[in-house]
Amino acid sequence: MVMSDVIIEFDGVERIYGKGHAAVRALGGVSLQVQEGEFVAVMGPSGSGKSTAMNILGCLDVPTAGHYRFRGVDVGALTRHQRALLRRYQLGFVFQGFNLLNRTSAVENVELPLVYRGVPRGERRRLAREALATVGLAGWETHTPAELSGGQMQRVAIARAIVSQPSVLFADEPTGNLDTARSVEIMELLTGLNRDRGITVMMVTHEPDMAAFATRIVRFRDGHVESDERSGRVH
Repeated sequence: MVMSDVIIEFDGVERIYGKGHAAVRALGGVSLQVQEGEFVAVMGPSGSGKSTAMNILGCLDVPTAGHYRFRGVDVGALTRHQRALLRRYQLGFVFQGFNLLNRTSAVENVELPLVYRGVPRGERRRLAREALATVGLAGWETHTPAELSGGQMQRVAIARAIVSQPSVLFADEPTGNLDTARSVEIMELLTGLNRDRGITVMMVTHEPDMAAFATRIVRFRDGHVESDERSGRVH
């Protein structure tokens, strides 16, 4: 993967919750750059600031001070509506708990982001089928989550995250509910998307063996970046 432009930048980002004696500094002036096409694992103990950082990156929160820039645009200066559009058109999300609609087929779950974009039904269905095929689920389109294994449900969730062709994929403990074999399959899938499609991946994980799939590991502690290292892995 050839690195090119900076896609994500934290410039002295602080996030403080509450006021006065009750104030909690979740992030204490974090500066960080991510190049387009990187695969970054984000690690750190509970309360380290990694979840706060990911919420800001995902446009769910804004810094108290400092700047978060996405492709050079100061996200904190955007309106709530503009941040929602950034999420919808540039970002994809994968969660530990899959977050699928239980009574809805795999292909309909994958179509959801396209519904919000107003994509016509026929086009939605075509793109959703393509995304399911990309994650190895061709032929499973009509199955509901109850008819799928945990690994298959996470594949549906990844298909949903990539169907809108995001620039960045945020994965929050994507293997947390899976056994080792399924976890490796999911990590190989994410690695392939990063390598073959150039999708920038930011993944939170507690598992060092999963973080080892990334090309870079950033560790948070007490609201600061404790370490930022290349893993030596090349995609």
